[in-house]
Amino acid sequence: MTMATKPKPPPSWEERAKRFLKAELARAGVGYRELAERLEKHGLKETEASIANKISRGTFSATFLLASLKAIEADVLRLETV
Repeated sequence: MTMATKPKPPPSWEERAKRFLKAELARAGVGYRELAERLEKHGLKETEASIANKISRGTFSATFLLASLKAIEADVLRLETV
């Protein structure tokens, strides 16, 4: 007799946000240190460590997400993968 396996629940919104931003940074070839430098040009003071912490938690603000995407010049957002 085999036991039915429960379907895996979808990832949390925090996990989705984290994966999304990490993928966009990888696509742009931008690391956390470079992102910190670029964000400063947009008026946000962040360190490499603060960025790593925010992204690892996945609980960053929409402001941080949008500024990060602007800083890496992500012109198109594809939400079907989120």
